[in-house]
Amino acid sequence: MSVIEISCLEVWREISNFLDGEVDGDLRARMEAHFKTCAHCSAVLDGTRNVVKLVGDGVEYRLPDGFSKRLYSKIKAE
Repeated sequence: MSVIEISCLEVWREISNFLDGEVDGDLRARMEAHFKTCAHCSAVLDGTRNVVKLVGDGVEYRLPDGFSKRLYSKIKAE
């Protein structure tokens, strides 16, 4: 049995549900097959997984002194 292809747009719409294990078996199989052949979507999956891990781990990161002031200055300049 072959897996029906899925578009990148469909993958992006469901990537969060995929990571949460909230997609049905058919969609999961289609997405997994897509990740094997699409480097871009695989990178999006890895990046999303990393963001979820960083946000969800509860660790606070100390920013260098003056970072916020420099950031706001650059934003204002743009």
